[in-house]
Amino acid sequence: MSIKVLLVDDHKIIRDGLSAILQTEDDIHIVAEAGSGQEALEKIKQSTPDVVVMDLTLPDMGGVKVTRHILAAHPAIKVLMLTMFLDDTCVFESLEAGARGYLAKDCAAEELVVAIRTIHQGNPYFCTGAQEIMMKKCLPDAAANSRNPTLTKREAEVLKLTAQGLSTKAIAFELKVSIKMIEVHRMNVRKKLGLQSIAQLTTYALKNGLITA
Repeated sequence: MSIKVLLVDDHKIIRDGLSAILQTEDDIHIVAEAGSGQEALEKIKQSTPDVVVMDLTLPDMGGVKVTRHILAAHPAIKVLMLTMFLDDTCVFESLEAGARGYLAKDCAAEELVVAIRTIHQGNPYFCTGAQEIMMKKCLPDAAANSRNPTLTKREAEVLKLTAQGLSTKAIAFELKVSIKMIEVHRMNVRKKLGLQSIAQLTTYALKNGLITA
């Protein structure tokens, strides 16, 4: 099945380079390009991509803000941040906005292709630098609370699906239980691990092998 991709970057030379790389892949199809946030939002309506490769800095609005707008209207779309910036603020704001991947622009072409395929399949993908930032920032509190906190089988399932980006309603449907029960399980997970944000839960799931980057 072809993966429909929208490229968003304010530098045409970057878009041309990305397009040249991705056009060599049989399962990836570039459906549109955009040089600004507003143009990206307009192209989304016209092209209905599966994956958006998003620059973090755009002339009219930041990639994080564009991501929020995209996912509010089209929650099924997967966003991969492709940026020169590897710092705490950029990584965590992207995660909280709903991005499913974070990749540095100096990555190999092969890693870009892998990242697109990975998030299209519903799994997160973070480059090594982003993973290191997440580990350092998110895990100290959890480690202090418990060296090896024990989750029930159901709590582990809820954590895994939450880290994969599923909504509470979708998790309830997947596990065939009530939304209220999912909320209870998620609350228990957060208390046991000492973690609150989706970014922290995703980091924990990555570190403990519940999901793969």
